[in-house]
Amino acid sequence: MRVTPHVARKARSSAIDARTVRHRPEYPSAAFKSLEDARGWVEAFVRWYNEEHRHSAIQFVTPAQRHAGVHIEILSGRTEVYEEAKRNNPNRWSSQVRDWEPEEKAVLKPTTRSPRSHEHRQSA
Repeated sequence: MRVTPHVARKARSSAIDARTVRHRPEYPSAAFKSLEDARGWVEAFVRWYNEEHRHSAIQFVTPAQRHAGVHIEILSGRTEVYEEAKRNNPNRWSSQVRDWEPEEKAVLKPTTRSPRSHEHRQSA
C-alpha cells in the first residue's frame, strides 16, 4: 500500500484495515441496501477474521485460537509434522524447519517485523 508522508498514522492504520475488508471476495460491489445489511456483513467479516483467518503475525493461527490458548498445541503439532517431513525426505529441505515456537507477545499492527519471523529453528 502506498501512503503519502502527510497522512497521519491513525489514518494509515484505518486505510490498512479498510484494504483488508475491501479485498475479501464477499465484499459487495455496490452499496449496502440498508444499515442492517451493512451491520450483518461486518459481523460476518469480524467472525471470519477472528475465527477462521490464520494470521501470519501470530504464526498462522486464528486470533480465537491464540486467545483460547490452543495455539500452543497447534504449533507443537506443526513442529512435529515439519520435522518428520524433513526426516522422511531431507533432500527437499534447503535449511532448518520453520520455527513454530509460540510468540510470547502479539502486537497489533507492529511497526517492524519481529527478528524471529524470518529465523529458522536451529535444531540438531
